[in-house]
Amino acid sequence: MSQLVTTLHGLGVALVTPFHPDGKVDFPALQRLVEHQIEGDTDFLVVLGTTGETPTLSLDEQRSVVDFVLEVNANRLPIVVGVTGNATDALCARLSTFDASGITAFLVASPAYNKPSQEGIIRHFQCVADASSRPIVLYNVPARTGSNMTAQTTLTLSKHANVCGIKEASGDLAQIGQILANRPEGFAVWSGDDGLALATVAMGAEGLISVLGNALPSQISSMIQQATFGQMHEARATHTAIANLVKLMFDEGNPAGIKCALNHLGICTPVVRLPLMAASKALTDKMYAAIAALDVPAIK
Repeated sequence: MSQLVTTLHGLGVALVTPFHPDGKVDFPALQRLVEHQIEGDTDFLVVLGTTGETPTLSLDEQRSVVDFVLEVNANRLPIVVGVTGNATDALCARLSTFDASGITAFLVASPAYNKPSQEGIIRHFQCVADASSRPIVLYNVPARTGSNMTAQTTLTLSKHANVCGIKEASGDLAQIGQILANRPEGFAVWSGDDGLALATVAMGAEGLISVLGNALPSQISSMIQQATFGQMHEARATHTAIANLVKLMFDEGNPAGIKCALNHLGICTPVVRLPLMAASKALTDKMYAAIAALDVPAIK
């Protein structure tokens, strides 16, 4: 196993971007969130993913969020930064000039909206990997991009020297199994679905890049470690305990659900930027009850 895969083994958390009530980035809340992850046994942080509402952040805001997380983290955890685009040349140009100091890898989603062919996806990622100064983590999330990266596409890209792994959120365990069975040594697979994390790790994946981990890093980290080391009875118990919360978290979209949970824990407001909407009162009441059932203390 490569050093990078070892570094990014376990629980990665796709951080939300906290906002003040006026919609501006709430940096004190972001600091609380990062410290919550470090105290909660998170293994690495993912900044500027979909959960971070990156499409609504200006480039200046994106850079400010990355720099702030790097400063607060102070080299305690590896940092993965999401940099995605559906224009290959523009994305390559951005990556070639991106100040990657302190960054372990880039998370790059398959192009959205364009709906490229499999060969187009391959060529896109090959160009991106060539342009990047850091290893690339592929991100397959067909529910958002409108196209699935097949197992064969992933395996073709796994041969590129600067592609280190994939966040797999296709929801297709058979496809994930094909990747796990045929991947080259050193190519990592992380579940991109909280609800499928136990199954994916039990099949041999390196871990999970989680949404719920924003609120419950200790619990999610324990489940991933238990599954990794074959403590399946304990892992199943944790999975069962959080299953209702995982479902609720996505009932009105991400990150509305997780920001609702984080508000309950005293970490940040539930504010999201349009076109997203904050969680309804009905969902908020259900989320709060589900969190209370887990006996998770608020941040003091």
